[in-house]
Amino acid sequence: MTGLWVDKYPDLVKKISEEGHDVENHSNTHPHMSQLSDSQIVNELKVNEEKIVKLTGKKPYLFRPPFGDYNDKVIITAKSLGYYTIQWDVDSLDWKGLNTEAIIDRVLPNVKKGSIILFHNNGDFTADALPYIIDKLKENGYQIVPISQLIYKENYYIDHEGRQHLNQNQ
Repeated sequence: MTGLWVDKYPDLVKKISEEGHDVENHSNTHPHMSQLSDSQIVNELKVNEEKIVKLTGKKPYLFRPPFGDYNDKVIITAKSLGYYTIQWDVDSLDWKGLNTEAIIDRVLPNVKKGSIILFHNNGDFTADALPYIIDKLKENGYQIVPISQLIYKENYYIDHEGRQHLNQNQ
C-alpha cells in the first residue's frame, strides 16, 4: 500500500490487516524509486512504514517498487531497512482501464507455478475480473497465498521478468 492510500483509507487498512492479509510497503508517494537518492528512498519507505505500523501494529517487510522501477541501489537500500523487494511476473494491466474480459485474457494464459499477479485496487474492472480468475486458477490446481508465503527470502535473484529464482552457485 502507498502512504497516500493508507492516509485516505485507514479503516480499510486496519480491516485488511485484521482479515489476515499482508499489508506491505509500496512507498509513501509512489515515485520512480531508481531516480531517488539513498536518503529519499529511506524516507519513502520509513514514512509509509510508520503509517502502516500505527494502523496495524505490524512492521511491513515486503516492498514493491512503484512502476516496477528498481535498480541495485533501491534493492540494497530497502534490504538495509529489512525489506524484501518483490516484483510480479503477470501484469493484468487493469490500471489501463481494460475491461473484465481483457483482464481475464491477459492473466489466465500467463500464470505459472509461483506467479505473482499484479492487480490494482483502483482498476475499473478489477473487482469484476477477480472472482472468475480466482475460480479458474483454483480449478487448474493453483492455490492463492499471500506473497509472504510465496517468495524466497534467502539465496535468490529476480530475473528480468520479475520472477524469483534460487541461486544455484553457493
